[in-house]
Amino acid sequence: MMRRIRKMIEKSKGVLRSNKGQGLVEYALILVLIAIVVIVAVRGVGCSTNNAFTKINSALQ
Repeated sequence: MMRRIRKMIEKSKGVLRSNKGQGLVEYALILVLIAIVVIVAVRGVGCSTNNAFTKINSALQ
């Protein structure tokens, strides 16, 4: 019985020390940050482009 408990403790220590998911989480955070930057940039460019086309449309009428 003690042998099984020791095995379980060793397995749980190994799981707690594992860093397999850390890299995946870091990549996910980087992707989220890049997505936020792209969304902000596209919105800014979209607004300025809309203003330019509105001015051109007004000038042509």
